[in-house]
Amino acid sequence: MTHVTEGTLLWQPSPERLERARLTAYMAWLEQTRGLRFADYNALWQWSVDELEAFWQSIWEYYAISSSTPYRQVLKARTMPRTVWFEGARLNYAEHALRHAAPGRPAIIFESELRPYGEIGWDDLKARVAALANTLKGMGVVEGDRVVAYMPNIPQTIVALLAVASLGAIWSSASPDMGHVSVIDRFRQIEPKVLIAVDGYRYGGRDFDRSGIVREILAALPSVQKTIVVPYLDEGVDVASFPNAISWDTAMRTPGPLEFVQVPFDHPLWVVYSSGTTGMPKPIVHGHGGTVIECIKHNDLHLDLVPGDRFFWYSSTNWIIWNLLCNTMLSGCTVVQYDGNPGHPDMGTLWKFAARSRTDVFGASAAYIAQCLKSGVEPREHGDISRIRTVCSSGSPLPVEGYRWVYEHVNADLLLASISGGTDPGAAFVGACPILPQFAGEMQCRCLGVAVHAFDDAGKSLIDEVGELVCTLPMPSFPLYFWNDTDDKRYRESYFEMYPGVWRHGDWLKITPRGGAIIYGRSDSTINRYGIRMGSAEIYRVVEDVAEVQDSLVVDLEYLGRESWMPLFIVLKPGATLDDALKERIKGRIRKDLSGRHVPNDVFAIPEVPRTLNGKKLEVPIKRLLLGEPLEKVVNRDSMSNPGSLAWFVKFAAERAARA
Repeated sequence: MTHVTEGTLLWQPSPERLERARLTAYMAWLEQTRGLRFADYNALWQWSVDELEAFWQSIWEYYAISSSTPYRQVLKARTMPRTVWFEGARLNYAEHALRHAAPGRPAIIFESELRPYGEIGWDDLKARVAALANTLKGMGVVEGDRVVAYMPNIPQTIVALLAVASLGAIWSSASPDMGHVSVIDRFRQIEPKVLIAVDGYRYGGRDFDRSGIVREILAALPSVQKTIVVPYLDEGVDVASFPNAISWDTAMRTPGPLEFVQVPFDHPLWVVYSSGTTGMPKPIVHGHGGTVIECIKHNDLHLDLVPGDRFFWYSSTNWIIWNLLCNTMLSGCTVVQYDGNPGHPDMGTLWKFAARSRTDVFGASAAYIAQCLKSGVEPREHGDISRIRTVCSSGSPLPVEGYRWVYEHVNADLLLASISGGTDPGAAFVGACPILPQFAGEMQCRCLGVAVHAFDDAGKSLIDEVGELVCTLPMPSFPLYFWNDTDDKRYRESYFEMYPGVWRHGDWLKITPRGGAIIYGRSDSTINRYGIRMGSAEIYRVVEDVAEVQDSLVVDLEYLGRESWMPLFIVLKPGATLDDALKERIKGRIRKDLSGRHVPNDVFAIPEVPRTLNGKKLEVPIKRLLLGEPLEKVVNRDSMSNPGSLAWFVKFAAERAARA
């Protein structure tokens, strides 16, 4: 391939691919049934946001969304938050996920460092879901109760999600690589009735016993009445040693039919967590209906999925991508799961699994693709991956070199679905389009029905300039609310404070003149490490609990084309010294209590933390300064309580730039 720069044309869909694209079929249906003809994708997108109600009504009809009662109107009003969609409709997420069940095709393909390759058929999956749902019913779980999981990406977790959703109960999950503090901070907010947990897991060839952590979590969650233990690490684990516990095998023995409780369109489906810049992790509530209709639209029209596709995306259960993986069942896809270290024993592990599982769609984080590039891995040397027709990437901006690598080393004729959205919207804002060409470094389009723009500080829409990613109209998958958020106060502060009535996401975005999109990284102080977000406040609580630390500041210097670099700055208490031992102790606390993904790259001692007049830490200005912006453009000294504190960071930024 010739030298590739931003905007280099890398791929165009063939006439055959254009003809069989799901989007092509949808556009033909619009012409046949509505008399609507569009010159190109951008014209279709414009209609989808201008005629928002007509667009979503067409999706409901085209995909025959199953509802036990009809809706009265598509949209009550175009206001945010608390938008009312498809009022009157009653449906169930699990019913839609299982309605494409096809004998002879696997529903789930799985493998892990602890379990060999295996497949589960659709009938087997439905039987397992029915058994667990009836067990949960016997435990007293009813519509609206919360059931939480401390589980990895394994088939039992999917079974649990579907069983919980079938009852109209509310799901929430955390990966067992998360520390107990992170898990308790999340689950305690929603007061679950049942916990489903593994005893441990294997990662990178090492075994991690989480039995003690599970007991700590249970001790901190008095609302939990029953526990279901999955003996994953040790099949002989003593289930009776956990309070009010039964084993997974026992839970699978409860007979009864598989039934689906019909719930309102806006009934809570799950609670996911996205950390902001202050306070506890945000407990974001998504609904059954919004998830169903948005994800069917995205799966079919943007990812071009068809029933029977084998869909793999490497993910943990505390990343929204895991939910997206499960959501492909809404389109009749086979979910392909891998649990373990993607680099163990080498970087060919996932490519070998893709070949064994005959994967059609291969997904991973942008960081994983970058690591494959750096390590020199050749995917085609690890097996026959010729079935892969789409490669998905998310979590952080995929740089130009990542685009080039995929086309050179995976397949020259594929759809590279680099997407950006997130936990908060439960959907993609910008992403892939199977009927458009692919340009290096650029996501192909704004998604249908998603009124995405790049705004300047005054709220003016920009083209070919970097601005704040905003959404000016509601989406069906937007959060219903935050759990225990009185009067939507935190919800409004999180998304609607900068531009009243307009969703501001916290990403830097550029819309290209041809309608593509480039994400440059976070515009706020949320820490985005390998696709997993964590609020700085969570890190401060752990760091400032270390005896020698008086104050702290953390930033993540993620930006397009640059590898994430996360420095931690601390103010030491009098008499304390920042030596290697203290650095390792701080990192160890973060790793144990929060997450191994959010351990800082380095720790630095500073005289004081820059603060505003009302005491808020200046995270975003310091981040922008360290990314190379001049001081006078990033902060107003008159708004600070200690402007002299900036001198250390100005010197640090200059020294770092000189080294670079």
